[in-house]
Amino acid sequence: MTAFARKDVQGDWGTLTCEIRTVNHRYLEPSFRLPEAFRELENRFREELRKQLKRGKVDVSMRLQSAEKASQSFEISKDMAQAVNEAANHINRMLDNPAHINALDILRWPGVLSVPEQDYSPAKEAAIGLFEQTVSDLASVREREGERLRPLFEDRLNTMGSLVADVRKRMPELLDAQEKTLRERFEKAKVELDAERVAQEMVMLAQKSDVAEELDRLDAHIGEVTDTLKSDDAIGRRLDFLMQELNREANTLSSKSIDAGVTRIAVDLKVLIEQMREQVQNLE
Repeated sequence: MTAFARKDVQGDWGTLTCEIRTVNHRYLEPSFRLPEAFRELENRFREELRKQLKRGKVDVSMRLQSAEKASQSFEISKDMAQAVNEAANHINRMLDNPAHINALDILRWPGVLSVPEQDYSPAKEAAIGLFEQTVSDLASVREREGERLRPLFEDRLNTMGSLVADVRKRMPELLDAQEKTLRERFEKAKVELDAERVAQEMVMLAQKSDVAEELDRLDAHIGEVTDTLKSDDAIGRRLDFLMQELNREANTLSSKSIDAGVTRIAVDLKVLIEQMREQVQNLE
């Protein structure tokens, strides 16, 4: 979900720049740096983000560079200036060493001098359109990134399917080998071979090492991930869940393993799952 988009727009009011950066995050977590005059637009921007993005840490920055004007007008409150002057003169008459008050002293008094409030309405309208365009560009960047990751997932899913099939194929042979090992242990210990006892031991061994259910679930989850990748909807959270399920089955397969080869396959599965889990964070 790492992406960046930047767009500018110009008008009589100046130049407006919007930048949006995203990094991986489990949920949608936006933050905004907006000109003070645009603060009222933040809720609208949040709604627009929710329409196009489902998760990620999103940093939105918008800057307004006002157009330069040949002259800047000021408004002077004559009544306030006169009142300040009269008050100062009144105090001066009460003092032994009165201080002279000049025009700048009066202008600095709060309420005497003011700058006419600027009309930001045109700039706000432009900001709304600019933000929507920037978010759209960002979503396109993330979509292209997701498409580039698709072959990575497909390759690992195919490898996992082959590994699961390999374990399934080897299980009968492994159980036969375990029965042979069990019989050899009985003979070494000079224990009389009782057919019923051997059968019981083999049943217990088969139950402890039965991984058919885990292999079935691994196949099912691999198929579910494959189908999810074909969806046009947001798939990141669903894939997060499926990666957890795949990892759980791989761990169980490892714990039930009765053969070093199966253990290695379980480790290989976990490596592949972890590789996919890391890349899932880059998907919407």
